[in-house]
Amino acid sequence: MASFTNQATLRYNGQTVSSNVVTGQMISPLSMTKTPLEDVYASGDTIAYVISLVNDGSATYENLSLTDDLGSYEIGGGQSAYPLSYVADSLRYFINGVLQPAPAVTAGPPLTVTGISVPAGGNALLSYETEVTEAAPLTAGSVITNTASVSGQGLTNPLEASASITVESGAELSILKSLSPATVPENGQLSYSFLIQNHGNQEADQAAGVTVSDLFDPILKNISVSLNGQPLALNTGYSYSQSSGQFDTVPGVITVPAATYAQTASTGDWIVTPGEATLTVTGTV
Repeated sequence: MASFTNQATLRYNGQTVSSNVVTGQMISPLSMTKTPLEDVYASGDTIAYVISLVNDGSATYENLSLTDDLGSYEIGGGQSAYPLSYVADSLRYFINGVLQPAPAVTAGPPLTVTGISVPAGGNALLSYETEVTEAAPLTAGSVITNTASVSGQGLTNPLEASASITVESGAELSILKSLSPATVPENGQLSYSFLIQNHGNQEADQAAGVTVSDLFDPILKNISVSLNGQPLALNTGYSYSQSSGQFDTVPGVITVPAATYAQTASTGDWIVTPGEATLTVTGTV
């Protein structure tokens, strides 16, 4: 909705008199909404958006242009980072529900689409996919807000619509097992190490019930177990059957801190340093 003002001037006998100022509102019959098809995101995800244009007027809007800032934000020095990128050839364009040939697309960033029409008393819908880039913030509570605008013939002011998605919160664990030494004699001693990494933005705490299980073959005898260099006790820290080789940590004994994140000043990309916990089991074969 755009405001406008107007004032008249009266002149007579060399005098000038101004009228009062009147104010009006200009209402566009064209409306716009932007909707994400996912509420949350993680690094590398694909997020689809839908732009809806509804024309309640009696005239067709032609040759409109759409611009999507792909969530652009300032990173200093006049530079911008883009947490979203357009997925090539993903644009679909409908008029009154009927699929149309795709209009011209420039991936950017920002994304631009030209040659859009909205018929009188009708609607146009554009859907497209974006990929979450390395410039997307990943700390808990982070939000990507991207804004699309439509401008062109018949529009006094551009239409704008924004949509926000929130980073997915939680632990994201992986485990890497290693053996030392790789060659061991009979009745020799060896160690299994389990590196547990958390790429998520929340700690895997005691409530997460993290458990490491393994069936040692060959069976280990006289084992000792440590977590991050601190010894774990049988029954309270782990269970082990020396007859079968079955090993299990007690649920919740292992906790893994959340990852930490640092943003590069030059590109805005986020570097992830995973939280870590190391479990070591040593025994005789």
